[in-house]
Amino acid sequence: MEDMEVERVSLALMDAANDKDPLVQEQVRKSMLTLGEHQPDKILSMCQDYLVKHPKLVMRHRVIILQTIEMVVKSKINDISIPKIKSTISLASGEMTRSKEVVPDWQQAASNILVAVGNKHINDIMEEILSKFQPGILPHFFVVQTLANLSDSNVYGMVPFLNAILGTMLPMLGMAKQDNMKWVFSSALAHFSESILEYLANLDKAPDPTVRKDTFSSEIYAAYDILFSNWLQSRETKLRLTVAEALGPMSHLMAHDKLEEQLPRLIPAILSLYKKNTEHYVISKSLCQVLDASVNMGSRLLETQLDNLLGAMHQQVCAPVDYNNPPTVKNHNEILRCFSILANTFPDRLTGFVLQRLDNSNERNRIGSLSVLRHLVNSTTSIMETKKPLVLATMRQPLQDNSNKVKKVMVQVISAMAHHGYLELEGGDVLVKYIVQHCALPDSVNRNRLPSDPEDVTNESLRGMCENTLHLFTTTVGRMADILWPGLLEYMTPVQYTNAMTPLCKSLILLGNKKKLAKDTSFMIDFNGQVSLPTPYVLLTRLLINASFPFRGRGRGVPSLNLLGVLGPNIHSNTERIWGEEIPALVQYLEESTVESIDMKKWEESLLEFLSKTVVTISDDRWTCGLVVEMTKYLPSYNLFLEEKSFLYKCIGVTLRQSLNKDVVRTQLHEILAIARHSDPIEREGIAVGVGLCASSHLDETLEKLADFGKSDVFKKASGIFGLLKDKNDVDIEKMKSTLILCYGYVALHGPEDQILGRIEPDILLSISKHFNTKDLTMKLSLIKSVGLIAQAGNVCARRQEFIFPRKQELLGVMLDFIKSEPLDVLRTPLRQQAMITCANLVKLDPVLNENENFDMIRTCLNTVFGLPPVEIDKGKDEEVLDFQQREVLYGETFRALQSLLKNVLYRDLSPDGLQSIFKHIEVWLSSPRDLERERAVKATSELLEFYLENLNVKNMVSFHNLGALLGRLAPRGSDPQSTVRKEAMDCIYTLLYIQLRYEGYALDYQDESVESLIMLRDKLDNPDHAVLYRTCSELTKIISKRLPQQQLNTLIFMLFEGLVDSQPNCARASSVVLNTILKTRGAGLQDLVPEILEVLHIRLQVITEEQVKVAVGQSILILATQHLNTVVNTLISYPLPFDNWSCEMWLALGADSTLASQIMELMIEKLNVMVPFVEKKESMLRSSMARVATSHPLAMTCALREMMLNGKTLTAVSGMFPRLFSALLVRVGSSVGVQLPKDINSNSIGLEKKPSSKTALHFDVCGVAVEALRILLARAQLDDVVKPLDQDGVWEQMKDPQQHAAGITLLARAMAKHAGPRLPEIVESLCPSLSNIYECQRITVTAFFSELLNHHVVTELMMMDVLMNSMMERISDASSTTRMLSVRGLGNMAVGSPEKVNKYAKELLAAMSSGMEERDDPSKQIALEAMSGLSKVLVYLDKKNVQLLVVYIFMKIKPFLESENDEIRSASITLLGNLSKFGSGEPVFKDQIHNVLVSLLLHLNDPSPEVVKACKFAMRECAPVMGSSQITAMFQNHLHEDRGLHYGEFINDLTKYIIQDFPSMLNFYHITVIQFFKSNWAEVRASAAMFIGFLLGNLPEDYFSHMNMGNVTKGLVLLLQDPEPLVRVKAAEAMGRFHQF
Repeated sequence: MEDMEVERVSLALMDAANDKDPLVQEQVRKSMLTLGEHQPDKILSMCQDYLVKHPKLVMRHRVIILQTIEMVVKSKINDISIPKIKSTISLASGEMTRSKEVVPDWQQAASNILVAVGNKHINDIMEEILSKFQPGILPHFFVVQTLANLSDSNVYGMVPFLNAILGTMLPMLGMAKQDNMKWVFSSALAHFSESILEYLANLDKAPDPTVRKDTFSSEIYAAYDILFSNWLQSRETKLRLTVAEALGPMSHLMAHDKLEEQLPRLIPAILSLYKKNTEHYVISKSLCQVLDASVNMGSRLLETQLDNLLGAMHQQVCAPVDYNNPPTVKNHNEILRCFSILANTFPDRLTGFVLQRLDNSNERNRIGSLSVLRHLVNSTTSIMETKKPLVLATMRQPLQDNSNKVKKVMVQVISAMAHHGYLELEGGDVLVKYIVQHCALPDSVNRNRLPSDPEDVTNESLRGMCENTLHLFTTTVGRMADILWPGLLEYMTPVQYTNAMTPLCKSLILLGNKKKLAKDTSFMIDFNGQVSLPTPYVLLTRLLINASFPFRGRGRGVPSLNLLGVLGPNIHSNTERIWGEEIPALVQYLEESTVESIDMKKWEESLLEFLSKTVVTISDDRWTCGLVVEMTKYLPSYNLFLEEKSFLYKCIGVTLRQSLNKDVVRTQLHEILAIARHSDPIEREGIAVGVGLCASSHLDETLEKLADFGKSDVFKKASGIFGLLKDKNDVDIEKMKSTLILCYGYVALHGPEDQILGRIEPDILLSISKHFNTKDLTMKLSLIKSVGLIAQAGNVCARRQEFIFPRKQELLGVMLDFIKSEPLDVLRTPLRQQAMITCANLVKLDPVLNENENFDMIRTCLNTVFGLPPVEIDKGKDEEVLDFQQREVLYGETFRALQSLLKNVLYRDLSPDGLQSIFKHIEVWLSSPRDLERERAVKATSELLEFYLENLNVKNMVSFHNLGALLGRLAPRGSDPQSTVRKEAMDCIYTLLYIQLRYEGYALDYQDESVESLIMLRDKLDNPDHAVLYRTCSELTKIISKRLPQQQLNTLIFMLFEGLVDSQPNCARASSVVLNTILKTRGAGLQDLVPEILEVLHIRLQVITEEQVKVAVGQSILILATQHLNTVVNTLISYPLPFDNWSCEMWLALGADSTLASQIMELMIEKLNVMVPFVEKKESMLRSSMARVATSHPLAMTCALREMMLNGKTLTAVSGMFPRLFSALLVRVGSSVGVQLPKDINSNSIGLEKKPSSKTALHFDVCGVAVEALRILLARAQLDDVVKPLDQDGVWEQMKDPQQHAAGITLLARAMAKHAGPRLPEIVESLCPSLSNIYECQRITVTAFFSELLNHHVVTELMMMDVLMNSMMERISDASSTTRMLSVRGLGNMAVGSPEKVNKYAKELLAAMSSGMEERDDPSKQIALEAMSGLSKVLVYLDKKNVQLLVVYIFMKIKPFLESENDEIRSASITLLGNLSKFGSGEPVFKDQIHNVLVSLLLHLNDPSPEVVKACKFAMRECAPVMGSSQITAMFQNHLHEDRGLHYGEFINDLTKYIIQDFPSMLNFYHITVIQFFKSNWAEVRASAAMFIGFLLGNLPEDYFSHMNMGNVTKGLVLLLQDPEPLVRVKAAEAMGRFHQF
C-alpha cells in the first residue's frame, strides 16, 4: 500500500473524529491509535499536519486530534523518534500557548501531551517549557499548570529543576494580577512542595541523594510570603482554598526559624478561612500539616495559639458528618488528627479543653466533644492514663443528655473506655448503669415512619447498640467480669429495666457459668453483705414473671429460666437437683414453640407447677412465708404490667396453698385484697384465681377474709347531693364488688370437693345473689363468670354424690335476662358468650328444665347469635369499636359457647323429639337469604347431629320419625352458593343416615357402603360447577332413596316442593335435581302435540333462572325427540336465526342421546352436501360488484350441529360419523369465507314470531359459525391434541380471514396429520369430489388441506400418496393462482413427508418446480418462493443422475433472487443454493459459480433477517467442499451452526487468511465484489462489507498488495465513513484501523 492511501485513510478518520455518534468517535480514536501504534511517527506527523492545515477547526474536533496524539505518545513513547518527539513538543507547546486567553479543553489537551512526553523526555520538555517561562515575563496559564502536573507525574525528573523554576517563578508572583494566574501559581507551589517532600522521603530511590530541604527553604519562604501576605486575602474562594492547600506542604519546607516566626500569623489566618469558605477539608488538611511541621520542630509559640486553635477545631469537629459526602468525612478525620498531634505536646491543656466542652448542652457541641474524647482514649493511651479519674468525673453531665444522637456517641465512648480500663475505677459503675438503662429503651413511637433527618438515631438502633456493648463487656473485656458479677443483678428487679431483661440475663448467664466452671469463689453471692442486691426471693419472683410471657422483651423467657438455673445455689441450696430436671424441660418446650403456637394456658400451669414443686422441695415454711411476703411487696412494681401482675397473684396463691402458717395466710389475703387495683379486669381475674388457689388448702380462712372484706368500710356508699348523684367512688366500689364476686366463684371452683357443696348456698350464693339486679357491665360479667364457676364446681361434685341445685331455674333466668339486654345487631362485649357458657354448665345440673323453659332459652340464645352481622361489620358507636382481630376472637368464642349450650340441652333429652325441639328453632335460619346466617345454622346442625350420633344409645327398635323432614330441609343445601354450607349439609345427611341405621339396629361401628360414598361426594362439593353439583345431587338422591323408609317419602317430597322456591336459586335447582331423579320413572304423560309443547318449553326456559330446572326441561325435550324425531328437528330448524339462548339449549339437549344424535347428524349431512351454500347478488343498486350471500337452511343446520355437539354425550355419535362430519364442515368453512348474511334471513321461519333474536345479526358471522362448529367437532371427537395448538396459534381466526384462510387450513391439516392419522383416508375420500367443484373457495380449501398432508409420512403409511399426488398435479394448471401455489407447495412437501417416493416422481417434480420459478402470473413471487422452497426439499432426496444436467440451469434461475428485497425469497434462494451444491461437486463450472456468490453469502451472514442468516450458514457449509479448500471447509463446518451464535469479526478475520492462502488468484475479484456491496440496501451488509475489506487488506501479504485497486477501496471506505447509519461508520472506521501494516 502506498503512503498516499494511508494518508487518505488517516485523513478520513481525522475528518470523522468529531462524529455526532459517540460510538463512532470511540472507534475512530481506536483506529487512529492502532495506526499510531504501528506507525507512530507517521500518524503523529499527519495529526500535526492536520492541525496546521486546519487552523479554524471546531474546538471539539481539535481537542479530539490532540487527545489522539496524547494516546499515541502514551502507548508508544519509547518508539517515537527524537525528531518527532521534538516536533510533537513544539506542536503541543504551540497549541497550548497560541491563545493568550485560557481555553481549558483545548489547552488542557495540549498540556496533557507535554506531560505524557515528559515522563520519558523531561529534559526536552523542560527546554521547551522553560523557553516560555522567562524571567520577568508572566507565563501562560497552562505553562504553569503543565509544570505542576509534570511534578506529579515525574517526581524524580522534575525535582532537580524545581530550584531553578522557583527562582524564576518568584518574581512572577508579584506580576500576577488575575485570580486565575494566582490560582495556577498557588496550585503549582502546592504540587512542587508535595513532590519535594516525596523526593526527600525517598532519597534512597532518588537520582540525586544530595538534595536537602534547605535547598528550597529560601525560595519556598519567599513564595510563602507572597501567598500568605497577599493572595490569601483574595475574595475568590477557589484561590483562597488553593493558597491554603499550598501553605500546608510549604510549611514543612520552610526554615524552622521562619516558620516559628510566622506561626502567630499563619495559624489565625488559616483558622479564619473556615468562616469564609464552605469547603473545609482543604483547610483542615493544611492546618494539620502546619501543626505537624510545628510540633516536629518543637515550636514554642504554638502554645500561644492553642486557645484559638482548640476553639476553631472544636467547631469543626462538631460539624455534621454526611457519610454520603466524602469531603465532610475527610474533614472530620483531619480535625481528629489535629487533636492527636496537639495531645502529644499539650496533653493537659487539650484534655481540660475537651472535658470542659462536655458541659455544653448543645447537641452538636456535645457530639463533637465526645468524638474527640473517644479518639483520644483510643489513640493516645499513654497520655490519657493519668487523666482517667478526671475523665470519669466529667462524664456525669453528658450522661443526662436526652438526645439519641448524643447517646449513640456516648455509648461509643463508654465502649472505648471499657477496653482501656476506665470502668474498673471509681465512677465506672455509673457508665455500666447507663448502658443497662439504654438496653431497656422502649420502641420508638413512630417506629415505621421514615426519619426526616438521616442522622436520626431510633430507640431500636440505640438499644441494639447498647446490647452489643454489654455483650462485649461480658465476653471481650476480661477485667470487667468481677464488676458485672454480681453487679448486674442490681438491675434485674427494678421495673424500669424490664425491657433489658434479655441482654441482662444473657450476660449474667455467661458470667455465672464462667465463674462456676472455674470454681471461682465469687460465684456464691453474699446477699447480706451486698445490700444493694435484690434478695433471692425477689430474684426468683422476677425471673418467674419474666418467663410467664416468654416471647415479650425480645424473647426473655429462655434467658430468664436459664439464669434461674445458674442462680439456683444462690437462691436456695435445695433447688439444684429439681431445677436441673425441670428447667431444661421448660426451656426445651419454649425453644420448640413460637409466639403463635405456644399454648399460654398450659405454659402458665407449667410455671405454677414448677413453683409449687420448688416450694415443696425446699420444704421450709419459714422460707415459704418469706417468699410470699416478698411477692406481695413486689406487686406494686407491676402496676403498669397487668398481665404479669395477674400471674404474680397466681404465684402468691400457689405459695399460700403450700404454707402451713394460718396467720400468714390471713395477713397476705387481707394485704392483696386491700392493695389491689380493682378497676382493671385482668387484675381482678388474677386476684380471684390467686384467692381460689389459696382456698384449695385454706377454705375457711379464705371465706372468712372474703366476708370481712365485703363488710369493710370501703364498700359503704356516701350519698350525693339530695341523694340524686352518685359518689365519685361508686364506680370503684362496683369494681371492688366485681373482684369479690369473682373471688367467690374461684373459691367454689378450687375449694376441696368434700367441703365446698355445703358452702355454696349459705356462704357463696348468699354473698353474690344480692347483686343480680346490677346495671353495671363489669359486675354482670363477674356475676356470670362466678355463677358459671359455681355450676362447674357443682358438676364436679355431682359425679361423686347426688346433687340437686334448687336455684338452677332462678340462675338461668338471670342469665337469660342478661342475654336479652344485649343488642341484636352488634357484638361488643363477651356478656352473651359468658352467659351461654354459664347456662351450659347450669343445664347439666338437676333438676331438668321443662319444655317451655327449654324453648325460651334456645330461642333467646339462637336469636342473639345467628342474627349478628358479619365480623367485618361493626355498627356500634365509634368510641366503643373493637378492632377486627378482637371482634374475630369474640365472635368465635360466642359461637362455641352457643354450641356447648345446645349440646348440653340435647344431652338431657337424646331422642328424635329432643332433636326436633332444637332443630325447629334452627330450620328457619337454614333458608335465610343471608349467607352468613345459613352457614351458622347448618354448622350448628352438623355439630348437633354428630353429638347426637356419638352419644346415641338405642335400647329398643324405634322409628326415627323426623328423618324425612330433616333430609328435606338439608338436601337442597347441597347446592348452596356457599361451599361451607354445601359441605356441612352433606355432613349432616351423612350423620342422619347413620342415625337411621342405628335406629334400625345396626351396631355403632357398622359402615354402610352407600352412606360412606357420601364422603367422596362431599369432596365434589368444593367445585362450584353446576354440572358437578348436578351429578352430586343426583347421586346423593339415589343414596337417600336407598336408605329412606317408605313412610318417610311423603314428608321428603313435601319438603322438596318447598325447596323449589328457596331464597337461594342454587338450592331451588338442587330441589329440582332431587325431584327429577325420584320422578324419572313416572314420565309417560308427554304424548301431546309436539310443536306446541316445544313452544311452551321455549317460553318457560326464558324465565327459569335455576340451571338445574333448565336441565330438567332439556330432559323433557329429549324424551319428545326419541318419539318424534322429524317433527322435533323440522320445528327447531325453522326457529329464527341466529338461534336465541333458549333455542340453543333445546338443541343442546338433543345431543344427550347418542343414537338420536347420530340420526339427526346423518340427516343434516345429506342436506348440506346437496344444498347451495350461497348465492351471488349485487351489493346494491348503485354498485355493480357482486357479493356472496348465505342461504338460510344450510346456515341453520350448521348452527344446529354446533349446538348439538356442545353436548358431551354426542361423543359416540361424533366418533362414528367423524370423517363425513369433518369433510362436510371443512367444505362448509371454505364455502363461508367472505360470505354475508341475507337481509331476509328469517323469511322462512315458523313456529315462533318472525322476529330477530336477542343475538342481533350484526354479531352473527356465517364463516364464524362453520369454524366454531368444526372446532367443537374436533373437541367432541376428543382430538384435544389437534385443538390445543390451533387454539394457541389463533388458527380459527386465520380460517375466517380470506387473506389467511389457506394458512389456517394448512395448520389444521398439520395437526390432523400428527394426531389423527388413522382417520385421514376416509376424510380424503370424502373431500376428493370437492376438488372438481365449481366453487373456487372449496377447491382452495381442499387443496390447502391436501398440500399439507403431503408434508407427513402418514400419507405413505396409509397408502394415500397416489391419490394426493394426482390431485396436486391436476391443480398445477388450475385457473386460480392460489390453488396453483398450494399445489406447488404440496409437491415440495412430499419430499418431507415421503422422501422415499421422490425419485419415483422426479421428472414431474422438477418440471413443476422449474415452471413455478418461471411463473409469469405471479407478481408477488409467491409461486416462485414455493417452487424454490419445494425444490430445496426435493433435492435432498433426488439421485444425482436426475439432477446433474440441470444444476447450472437451476443455479442461474436462483441467482436473481439472492438479493431480493423479500426476506423469505432471499432465504429460500440461498437454501436452494446450498441444497444444489452437492450435485455440482467436481464440476468446474459450478465451482466458479460458487466463488461468484461467496462474497454475497459471507456478507449476508450478518443479514437483518435471522432466517437469511440461518440459510447462509447452511448454504456455506454445503458449498464448502465444492470450493476446494480443506481449511475453509473445516472452518465452515465448525463455526457455521444454526443454533450457535457467530462472532462475525473473528470469523471473517480468520477466513480472509485462508482465502489469501488458498485462492490468491481470486483476491482481485473478491475485493471488487465486496466494494459493490458498499451500496447495499441493508446497513448490516454495508457494515459487513467494510469489515470484510478491512480484514482482507489487514491480513494481505505485501506481495499481493500491488494487485489490489486500493484507490477504490479507500474511496469506498471514506464514503462509508459518511454513511447515515452509525453502525456502518463504526465498521468503516474499524476497517481503516487495519491499514496499519502498510
